[in-house]
Amino acid sequence: MSRIGKNPVEIPDGVTVDVAGKVVTAKGKLGELSIILTDDVEIGMDNKLITVKPTNNTMFARKMWGTSRSIIENMVSGVSKGFSRNLEIQGVGYRAQVQGKDLILQLGFSHEVRFPVPQGIKIECSDQTHISVTGPDKQRVGQTASEIRSFRPPEPYKGKGIRYEGEYVIRKEGKKK
Repeated sequence: MSRIGKNPVEIPDGVTVDVAGKVVTAKGKLGELSIILTDDVEIGMDNKLITVKPTNNTMFARKMWGTSRSIIENMVSGVSKGFSRNLEIQGVGYRAQVQGKDLILQLGFSHEVRFPVPQGIKIECSDQTHISVTGPDKQRVGQTASEIRSFRPPEPYKGKGIRYEGEYVIRKEGKKK
């Protein structure tokens, strides 16, 4: 039995959730998200609670039970509170800034890296070395932060590069004479 799947999802005030067959739509102050779920789970709605149950006892249905419940919970909390991922830039001359709908990164290459901001995602630079990626969709926020980090991941010798806030980079010893 899924320990995650058996817990109901609470709907906070200001969020409306519509269940039409296998399509679940959540609307809130930060936007609207929807997803089409598999036929192996069944969604029920009572007052301010959403419950997910498997339709049969197959292995796939039991896997999708907890997964579907987590996706619905992320949708509901995303349209009400939103998700955020913070990045730090370390390295001499490395910096970032937002110009229009592009994030411009100077990361020690001969050219600057232009990253177009995806639809539904907001990127802010509080200063030249901190980037904040926010939005209602948890998957897209994480994917965008991962793509930005992939331009110059932290290297183990000097620790230079783009890292997640609070990420620990294991340092290696350099060459010996």
